[in-house]
Amino acid sequence: MSEIDSSSKGNEMRGHRRALRMKALCIGALGGLVLLAACAKQPGVTTIQPPPQAAGVPAAHGEVVTPPPVPRPEQPVKQGAQAALQESPLKDIFFDFDRSNIRPDAKVALAEDIGWLRTHAMAAITIAGHCDERGTSEYNLALGERRAQAAKDYLVALGLNTKRVTTVSYGKERPFILGHDESAWKWNRRAHFVVKEK
Repeated sequence: MSEIDSSSKGNEMRGHRRALRMKALCIGALGGLVLLAACAKQPGVTTIQPPPQAAGVPAAHGEVVTPPPVPRPEQPVKQGAQAALQESPLKDIFFDFDRSNIRPDAKVALAEDIGWLRTHAMAAITIAGHCDERGTSEYNLALGERRAQAAKDYLVALGLNTKRVTTVSYGKERPFILGHDESAWKWNRRAHFVVKEK
């Protein structure tokens, strides 16, 4: 057998092995896809859908600020229950990063809140200032207090009796949405209104 014949036969065998490996890979990939499709169609398997987006109010940077209608699935049950207990007929207001000034979209919400407070003259409120997770606890407690105070001052300027309002700061200790980016942080920079009857 010549050297050329031997080389040609070796190339044929290598080509045959490559073809077998490709077939095995294709069959494995096809089997995986069939398995995934079967799992997706199994009864009782639930996929978590993100909450629907509701229409919101434009924020300072043209972004639409819309609080999620329900706590996200990654939130602990305790936190979801706590939020349910603190539901309020008054709208929360949101703040820019490291700021406590009232944004234009917050002024709209506060105008609606003062309308509700005027028709419910016996209601008193606590305004809780909240921050996102960035910064020290001490700094965020002070920032949360400034946010709650800014909301109180704005409502008092609209005619609310100061005796009907108390403030508290939770800083970054009670996040509304868990997460480590702006999609969560923007919901945690807020003033939350808790109504209590006098």
